[in-house]
Amino acid sequence: MLTTGRKGHLETIVTEETSARSVGSGGLLVYATPSMIGLVEETCWRSVADELGEGQSTVGTKIRIDHLAATPVGMKVWCDTELIEVDRRRLEFAVRAYDEAGLIAEGTHERFIINVEKFMAKAMAKKQ
Repeated sequence: MLTTGRKGHLETIVTEETSARSVGSGGLLVYATPSMIGLVEETCWRSVADELGEGQSTVGTKIRIDHLAATPVGMKVWCDTELIEVDRRRLEFAVRAYDEAGLIAEGTHERFIINVEKFMAKAMAKKQ
């Protein structure tokens, strides 16, 4: 059973592939906001994955993040998360991202627990 206080942590190195120039969110060789959001989402879902039932996963539904500082290619970045609210299937996380110089982002992220089979069936039905 999921309870508040559960923490997550992931680290990565900023590469040219995760830069604003490469992902299309700007023209600079700094860590792209979309790449950072991907790190936040991955950190959150991984932090609760081992507590989910068979055939369950989580999907992101809302993200509120302030990207506070630029990080150049080559620096290490990491994300720390904490599950701060559990409301049936809705999970809310406090999130913070850092580079070697300090805090680069903070905010919240909401995810919902879903049944994978039902979720994918509904998504695939859009193609018909």
